Amino acid sequence: MKVIETKLQDVKLVETAVFGDHRGFFTETYTENKFKEAGIDYNFIQDNQSLSAEPGVLRGMHYQKAPYAQTKLLRVLTGVIYDVLVDLRKGSPTYAQWEGYLLSQFNQRQLLVPQGFAHGFVTLTPNVNVAYKVDGYYAPQADAGIAFDDPDLGIAWPMPKERLILSDKDKKHPYLRDVDLNFNYREAK
Repeated sequence: MKVIETKLQDVKLVETAVFGDHRGFFTETYTENKFKEAGIDYNFIQDNQSLSAEPGVLRGMHYQKAPYAQTKLLRVLTGVIYDVLVDLRKGSPTYAQWEGYLLSQFNQRQLLVPQGFAHGFVTLTPNVNVAYKVDGYYAPQADAGIAFDDPDLGIAWPMPKERLILSDKDKKHPYLRDVDLNFNYREAK
């Protein structure tokens, strides 16, 4: 297993060993002891999956407010996405910075999204299945988001805004400057 550090503090890309032959492939997508040895030590308690039928579906930018914040370990089962994270942790060296990652059924990469990050993705192919583990349950009272097109963030989505397909809820998220955040950054000891 290979863990790749990213520009964003505490965000990691994970590549598990993939064994393939003429029949297809096999990989262990999550093995608790191997992840712990690699420094990824979370108590994942729920698995989620989403299907986006068309290219251009944008889901995000979502997060749950503390104390209901969630860490996610995300991967793509079918298709290709451009996944974006924004650091919302006050005091973090990467606060209000974003980074995008190409995740697909072909590169088999997983993305570790720590608590305190807004998360979203846009589908680049049809019939995209995304699966992710979380370390906290969904809490509707803590459900929140920021605008995918916040001009202060300047996220460079890989397709024109007029081609994006969003839920009514995701169209109404506020800009980061208008959000009362309750995440604080603490360096690991």
